[in-house]
Amino acid sequence: MTKNKKGFTIIEVVLVLAIAGLIFLMVFIALPALQRGQRNTQREDDISRFLTAANDFQTNNNGKTPFLASGGHGGVNDKFVIRYIDNECETDTNGGTYKKCGSEFTDPDGTIYQMQHYGVPEFGGESSKDIIGTVKWDTANHTVRVYTNSSCGDEGEALKGNGIRQYAMFYVLEGDSVTCNDNH
Repeated sequence: MTKNKKGFTIIEVVLVLAIAGLIFLMVFIALPALQRGQRNTQREDDISRFLTAANDFQTNNNGKTPFLASGGHGGVNDKFVIRYIDNECETDTNGGTYKKCGSEFTDPDGTIYQMQHYGVPEFGGESSKDIIGTVKWDTANHTVRVYTNSSCGDEGEALKGNGIRQYAMFYVLEGDSVTCNDNH
């Protein structure tokens, strides 16, 4: 009488563990990219919201842009940030900075956005598109950079706009890509 033992062989067990390990590895590799994508999508939505707020400010102030106002921080009218974006923000004595803002003016990582107006850029060069240049900055400072007389080009390029009431907002996302929105 022979006894047949039923069960798994070591090779079968190792094979199942290897497949499970590969699945877990793929999940752990993909998860940070998915989270980064969600944060960048939120940042892009925030820049769109800031542009909408700037357009509302311009409509309510006889065509004046919030980026040409005298005073303010970093060339940005404080009333624009406080009244149109986040009424919890307080201005700091340092140019372009805000503090104690609510969630309306904060990056997905919890850092308060800064907004800096860089004025009307100098245009030149031989390009028919009048490209100012490619916008690349350090992402650590969470600064929305606004250029008047500019519009968005491809891959972070700032193009010459149609006047001082046209502006483009640039922000560097995680992964060093640049998002841009303009009001043209």
